[in-house]
Amino acid sequence: MKFSVFAVTFALTCFVSLSQATDVGQCQGGKKLEATDVTISNCEKPPCKLRRKSEVSIEEKFTPDRDLKTLTTTVHAEILGIPLPFIGVDNTSACDNLYEEDGTTKAGCPLQGGKKYVYKNSFKVLEIYPKTSLVVHWALTYDNKDVTCFEIPAKII
Repeated sequence: MKFSVFAVTFALTCFVSLSQATDVGQCQGGKKLEATDVTISNCEKPPCKLRRKSEVSIEEKFTPDRDLKTLTTTVHAEILGIPLPFIGVDNTSACDNLYEEDGTTKAGCPLQGGKKYVYKNSFKVLEIYPKTSLVVHWALTYDNKDVTCFEIPAKII
């Protein structure tokens, strides 16, 4: 009985820690995101600690202001002022990672303006990445223009 209570408590604690909104910064000239719009696994406040040989999940709630035929994920790490693309994530279609507002029903593209969507993605922090501080720039773009964008300081450990 004690083990069952412990297991349930532990599972709920893990779920809550994974579902907390992350405090992210706004990209220069970008649309302001609400405090609950972005969740990064195991990171509530910057700098996010990105452990090598792990996978990090991103979830973002957003509402496009117009109809969009497609959406592209644009991600880079800025290290010492130099933007370096996230291999395997940068410049990929975001359409397969789009869900209805409930977060479970696949939405895909095209998107309707004024409708709420949830974007979910993940990336691997490879062992070959150097231990360093950086700023992650994550945008969803259409015709090379930001639809949503956030930045967050991080540290590869």
